[in-house]
Amino acid sequence: MTLRRLALASAAVLTLVSVTPAFAQTPIDPLDARDARRLDRMEQVMRELRSIVFQGRDSGKPVVVQPAETDYQLQEVTRRIADLEQALTRVNGQLESTNHELQLARRDAEALKRDNKALADRLSGLEQQQASPTAEGPSPDLAGGSAGAPSSVQTPTEAFAAARQMMLGGDYTGAEGAFRDFVDRYDGSAKAPEARYWLGKTLAARGANADAAQAYISAIRGWPATGWAPDATVELARALIAIKKPADACQILGEFDRRYPKAVAAVKGRATAARTQAKCTI
Repeated sequence: MTLRRLALASAAVLTLVSVTPAFAQTPIDPLDARDARRLDRMEQVMRELRSIVFQGRDSGKPVVVQPAETDYQLQEVTRRIADLEQALTRVNGQLESTNHELQLARRDAEALKRDNKALADRLSGLEQQQASPTAEGPSPDLAGGSAGAPSSVQTPTEAFAAARQMMLGGDYTGAEGAFRDFVDRYDGSAKAPEARYWLGKTLAARGANADAAQAYISAIRGWPATGWAPDATVELARALIAIKKPADACQILGEFDRRYPKAVAAVKGRATAARTQAKCTI
């Protein structure tokens, strides 16, 4: 039955094919463009039917009807254009997201720069306040030439070691004079910031908290990444609390958390206690 239908379809196709040239040779009125388009479509259908018939006759397999080659190419181009439009849309979205993140990063960097400048100005103000004429003068022992004063022939390393040895021995008065002399003589040396830190320790030991705060401020200027810097920062906060400046102490403690997150537990514990004493809200 299938072969019979296929034969009938073949005969019909061949008949149409034989008739088509006649139509093609017949002059077409140029004003009837629709008939010309219909004839073109009819010829295209006839080519497809002929291909189907020959395919079924030669292979005996089910026939897959495919559009004309031109239509297939147009569909493929349309599909590719759609894919490109989707890819372009994704790229535009990624660019917009990247630009937004870049703007946020720039704003954060500018805010951080302003915060650093404000804090530097605040430290400078504190330093100027502590350096006012009301600040305590040098130790009388130092002015009178105490036995703890370093010799003029000492090198910076020897002078620092001598002052440190006095402090370890419990001679805070002699250590204060030695460290003060060190920072006066060797202000540009690498050990000068640490000498100011230890000077602050000796001043705080005798209750000169205003002078101690001044020494700590000079020691941590620039937020050095040294082993003693976290402790100096906390000691500065404690000195500020002692001279009734809890707001400044809280700001310094906030910088401690940000600048020295890896400080040892003992120093962090003193920072927590100082924050409680100052009644910090952050």
